[in-house]
Amino acid sequence: MNEDVTVAITCFNYGAFLPEAVQSALRQEGGAPRVIVVDDGSTDPGTREALDRLPPGVQLIRQENAGVAGARNAALARVETPYALVLDADDQLVPGALRLLREPLEAHRGIGFAYGLMRFFGDWEGILRLPPYDPYRLLYRHNIGSSALMRRELVEDVGFDPSFDGYEDWEYWVHALSRGWRGRRVEEVAVLYRRHGPSRHIEGRRRYRRVFRDLRRKYPELYGSAGRRRLAAESELDPLGRLAYRWWWGARPVPARLELLLQSLLWRPR
Repeated sequence: MNEDVTVAITCFNYGAFLPEAVQSALRQEGGAPRVIVVDDGSTDPGTREALDRLPPGVQLIRQENAGVAGARNAALARVETPYALVLDADDQLVPGALRLLREPLEAHRGIGFAYGLMRFFGDWEGILRLPPYDPYRLLYRHNIGSSALMRRELVEDVGFDPSFDGYEDWEYWVHALSRGWRGRRVEEVAVLYRRHGPSRHIEGRRRYRRVFRDLRRKYPELYGSAGRRRLAAESELDPLGRLAYRWWWGARPVPARLELLLQSLLWRPR
């Protein structure tokens, strides 16, 4: 059933988590998909050992460090199956994730990708209920994540931009939107998202406003008034909701450390 899916796992010094990520892909309901692991120039000896012990049939690509975007692009360039999904080496798929995400793609040919809810584990615990897919919301907030099941046509049409490091997922889906692709959210958890340490979150928030400015410059056809009006027609938000959404998420007025504190109170381990 899953021979038509490629799961691309990127790894940089995450050998302690990599085996669990690989097994979460291989043990999918309906059988194992094709799995590609990209070693993005790992320097940690334990990670190198984990990479050398990958299960038979898992394809390993070794390259010099190119960052998350470069590693994902290297894996997706080798996709030959009708569907593909990217997974970070410290995250996991739930056992029925591919079945869950495949259903809307097979039911609606006009949908380019499908994603589910995420469950935190590690330093945080709880479910992140991402909102339903809305192209207008996507302009102002990254609310999809990276681990979506994509059609190969989308993969061939869109690539990850290394200049958006830390926000490469958001730029990827905005890029897909600019190319006419739309997505669908499913109501069940598909990905287990490991939280371990606040540093990347805080550093990323420091760059948020610059990234948002760069998105507007790169995709003026979406962020201009004509583009916003066109996407507003597809949005579930009313005019006041769109104004509030644009103001709040465009500015992100809450400081990063305060936002992180509030989130940790919400999702701290029980």
